[in-house]
Amino acid sequence: MDWVLGAWGRILAGYTPAMSIEITRECPLQCPGCYAYGDDHLGGELTLREVRDFKGQALVDGVLGLVDTHRPLHLSIVGGEPLVRYRELNTLLPILTGRGIHVQLVTSAVRELPKEWAALPRFSIVVSIDGLQPEHDVRRTPATYDRILKHIVGHKIVVHCTVTRQQINRPGYLDEFLRIWSEQKETRKIWVSLYTPQVGEMSDERLTPQDRARVVADLMALRLRYPKLEAPKGLIDVYANPPASPEECVFAKTTQTISADLTTRITPCQFGGDPDCSNCGCIASAGLAALARHQLFGFVPVGALFTRSLKVGERMKRLRPVESHA
Repeated sequence: MDWVLGAWGRILAGYTPAMSIEITRECPLQCPGCYAYGDDHLGGELTLREVRDFKGQALVDGVLGLVDTHRPLHLSIVGGEPLVRYRELNTLLPILTGRGIHVQLVTSAVRELPKEWAALPRFSIVVSIDGLQPEHDVRRTPATYDRILKHIVGHKIVVHCTVTRQQINRPGYLDEFLRIWSEQKETRKIWVSLYTPQVGEMSDERLTPQDRARVVADLMALRLRYPKLEAPKGLIDVYANPPASPEECVFAKTTQTISADLTTRITPCQFGGDPDCSNCGCIASAGLAALARHQLFGFVPVGALFTRSLKVGERMKRLRPVESHA
């Protein structure tokens, strides 16, 4: 609730409540279905691997400049693989968390996580794990299960699994995945997203309507068995009926995503391109949509208040002096 009130305040003041920054174009992985390296992720004129990115003090100053301008309450650091820039992160993370910003690092854990990060306040590490070890190790080598288990020692992590069609062909697959990662002492919570395709995409990862219905039903049952699984009923309901367009998606409207050149804005949301909203499975989108569909006092939709607040925020943004970062 504190985060929600803080985000509301950012919106009314004309600032971005949340940001996501791709701090590097580099990644040692070549995961099938990775949206960040899709041809249309940045609008079609160039790809993430083709943009200019930054290193060293230039990256530190660039990220801090964006944060100073947009004043996000929550910042996701993504890539590429952010750990490619772990030296810069060693400088950035204490500064960002020291400013009261909630920072989330999304990584494959392909290299060891610095021990000192475990003591940072308002900081979380989200490790992407694509299913059980046989499938994950094929998809995400060199970030294999063995490496992940070695590199997360001493940390508390969020496990994030994006469900693809390959993972649901065997009954009990998701149950086994949740059991294995719930038993790890380093696991603080588990998030499950559903693979979000682009419009017209026909890939091995894409879920059919029957697949999606099965995953929704499984999550409804499994959330009662695994306390670390963060999947309230309202969120799962959104997976069954996601926002129909970016204009109806609270996450898309309140989160600004910037590519590795620290200039290019990724639209309409973190997926870029032309995401198929009717098949959206983004946990962030679903979580905020569940909140927006909640009714205050039994009849006032929270989403309507967000929409009005955004209009006020746009007016405030036009009145706010332009900030300079010399």
